[in-house]
Amino acid sequence: MADPEKGAPATAMEEEVDEDEVEEVEDEEGGGERKELVDKLMKDPQVLAALQTKLRRYLGTPSGYISSLPVSVKRRIKALKKLQLQYTDLEADFYKEVHALEVKYDKMHQGLYEKRRQVVTSEYEPNEEECDFPSDDETDDEKNLSKDMEEKAKIDEKEDKIHDFDENTKGIPEFWLTIFKNVDLLAEMVQDYDEPILKHLTDIQLKFHDEPMGFTLEFYFTENEYFTNKVLTKYYEMKCVPDKDDPFGFEGPEIFKCKGCTIDWKKGKNVTVKTIKKKQKHKSRGAIRTVTKTLQNDSFFNFFNPPPVPEDPNEEMDEDTQALLTADFEIGHYIRERIIPRAVLFYTGEALDDEDFEEEEGEEGEEGDDEEEEDDPDYDPSKDKAAKGQQPPECKQQ
Repeated sequence: MADPEKGAPATAMEEEVDEDEVEEVEDEEGGGERKELVDKLMKDPQVLAALQTKLRRYLGTPSGYISSLPVSVKRRIKALKKLQLQYTDLEADFYKEVHALEVKYDKMHQGLYEKRRQVVTSEYEPNEEECDFPSDDETDDEKNLSKDMEEKAKIDEKEDKIHDFDENTKGIPEFWLTIFKNVDLLAEMVQDYDEPILKHLTDIQLKFHDEPMGFTLEFYFTENEYFTNKVLTKYYEMKCVPDKDDPFGFEGPEIFKCKGCTIDWKKGKNVTVKTIKKKQKHKSRGAIRTVTKTLQNDSFFNFFNPPPVPEDPNEEMDEDTQALLTADFEIGHYIRERIIPRAVLFYTGEALDDEDFEEEEGEEGEEGDDEEEEDDPDYDPSKDKAAKGQQPPECKQQ
């Protein structure tokens, strides 16, 4: 017979070993489940967004690392910062020279801009050689398509005309208005009642200034029934000096001030204001009177009446004024940097952001695929989704 006393410890040891093995297995299984759960959570956009929000709270928070460094190391860091400040000052000088280079080449550009203005306003008719631009040549397919479109337009008498231009049209009518309508940044500002005025806009010219650094946008108009000005101006002043309070925040020249001009509106033609008539009743006598109030109206021409910038740099602006000026500076910079140099490409739409068109093309392609599948009599959406590992949507009763 086996000795029970000797057998008991052996049994107990076996039980302990079994428990350890079970615990290890459970840990491995639990670890696998936890890893799988973490992987799933990290793929969840909402979870990632929440994590990013929490992590942002710690950005810029001192870790104590720099303050804990030895004094000798801190001294060397100060020396590096002084070198960095010297670099920033050199960078400011670099941008000043870039501005001077812009002014130099702008003088060369002016001749091209003047020729463009003459063509747009029909003062000059380009000859055959000047019109010989390869990318504008029509292919046979395009010519046939154009003829088909002409025939269709003749047949469909109810079809609305896009414009009233024909072969006798002079210059390029509505050149700048079309640009304004093509560019989202400007289209948001242009109201329906602004368009008849902008049809009289014949040119936008750029004038650079050296001291102080800046530029002026000049908008030229033909005689019209709205205002007597021939030219409306918008002046922008720039600074190219690192801020004493934040020198390392310097990123080049920046607009910090702008000034519009007075528009001499003809009587009853000011589109930047609207009048509202209200009836008021006297509290004691009961007499009624009509009061007329003048309010600001949405219009592109508010662009020439920006909010004033405080003369004192330490004076804080309210959020609304700051937002208006920021938007104004962005528009002025965009007209200067993009629209004036590349006006014809904004007129044709070629200079518009390609990203928007790529996204639309992708969406259209996907829609086209769906339409082809739906046109197929044998097409079954539930089978298609099952093949892709998806379940068809359940029918839920409300």
